[in-house]
Amino acid sequence: MTVIDGLTGLLYAVGAGFFFAGTVGLLRFPDVYCRLHAVTKADNVGLGLVILGLVLQAESWAVAGRLLMTWLLVLGASATVAHLIARASLRRGIAPWRAP
Repeated sequence: MTVIDGLTGLLYAVGAGFFFAGTVGLLRFPDVYCRLHAVTKADNVGLGLVILGLVLQAESWAVAGRLLMTWLLVLGASATVAHLIARASLRRGIAPWRAP
C-alpha cells in the first residue's frame, strides 16, 4: 500500500462521514429549509472529498479533469434544485421553523 492509496482511503472515509452527516440532518432537522441546508452542504463536501480521492487514482489528467467537472456540475445542480425547493415551499406557505 502506497501513501497515495492511504490518502485515497482517508478521503473516501471522510467523504462517507459527510454523506452520513447529511443523511442524519435530513432525518432529524425540523423543517424543509434546515433539511435542505444539511443535505446540500454535507453532500457537496462529501462528494468533493470522494472525487478528490478518485482524482488521486486517476490514470490521466483528462480523467481527473472530467471528475472535477462532474463535481462542479453537481455543485451547481444541487444549489439550483435546493433553491427551487425552498422557493416552492415558501410559495406553499410553509414557514421556517422557529425555536420555542
